[in-house]
Amino acid sequence: MAALAWLLIPLFAVVGAAIWGSWAARDRTTGDIAELNGYARFRDAMERAVPGAPGSDPV
Repeated sequence: MAALAWLLIPLFAVVGAAIWGSWAARDRTTGDIAELNGYARFRDAMERAVPGAPGSDPV
């Protein structure tokens, strides 16, 4: 039984490494474009601030 345990430890390590490797190599670029477009809209909205709005006076 001890020999079986010593064989299962590396097997679990290989399976865990394969899962981690596939997770680390995933494609992460899917959300970048939408987030950049949202940030561009936010900047445009901040540049078009109403001049007479309360709190817009410089201190």
